[in-house]
Amino acid sequence: MLLFQKNQSLKDYSTWGIGGPAKLFCKVSNANEMQEAMQLGERFIVIGKGSNCLFDDRGFNGLVILNKIEFCERVGSEYHVGSGYNFSLLGSRAARAGLAGLEFASGIPGTVGGAVFMNAGAGGHETCDALVDVQYMHKSGDLQIFKRADLNFSYRSSPFQTMEGAIISARFQLTESKAAKQNQLDLIRYRTATQPYGEKTCGCVFRNPGPESAGAIIEKCGLKGLRIGGVEVSDCHANFLINRGDGTSKDVLELVDKIKQIVQEKEGVKLQFEVCKIGY
Repeated sequence: MLLFQKNQSLKDYSTWGIGGPAKLFCKVSNANEMQEAMQLGERFIVIGKGSNCLFDDRGFNGLVILNKIEFCERVGSEYHVGSGYNFSLLGSRAARAGLAGLEFASGIPGTVGGAVFMNAGAGGHETCDALVDVQYMHKSGDLQIFKRADLNFSYRSSPFQTMEGAIISARFQLTESKAAKQNQLDLIRYRTATQPYGEKTCGCVFRNPGPESAGAIIEKCGLKGLRIGGVEVSDCHANFLINRGDGTSKDVLELVDKIKQIVQEKEGVKLQFEVCKIGY
């Protein structure tokens, strides 16, 4: 039987540390519990690490489901993983086993479900590249297996973004490689040196508009350190916005609009916000 909590602060479930209370909140650890939660009759959202979403300052007027479906099974060079499993840990675990294909996941602060949902990527690699299939639960509670060949992915986009339900698990096919572990370690060193780890951020805020990265364009416009309220552009990487402790959703959105305006005026580039904005 699931435990439903009232008025749970969403700041505690956001890597940005931003958000008001959820009307209802619960944790699920398997498909049966996910079905029970979704069929409560409330408007709902499913979250993992809360690393690519911006909660409203008023909170969420419905049910927030925290995904803790965290199993991880390996058969040969294939992994079957629960959607609540740490995506960065999966990348590290596979690389340590001498398997290549998910090294880029190391350091990405999200879950497997979130990575599939957003088609997370880095360094020219995307989640869909190694994907075999996805087990999905529709709002009705029905389970369906989607084969990779039947799914259309694109840059930071998946078909699951227009569906009502939840990703339950994903299967990945990797390849043996003696270089996998070293490649993964090199990626971690690079990210810790060039990104503001340890700060309250949600990862990259804008989609890369082309060959030149969003971070490079924002830096070129002299916007590092630009601040509105409690939120500022990172001095380390300009595509990261840091909550300095008292930042709000309103601060983030105002700063995002300001950055977009200046970049459009100075560089003629239209930046696109890539974070999921969760309305009240």
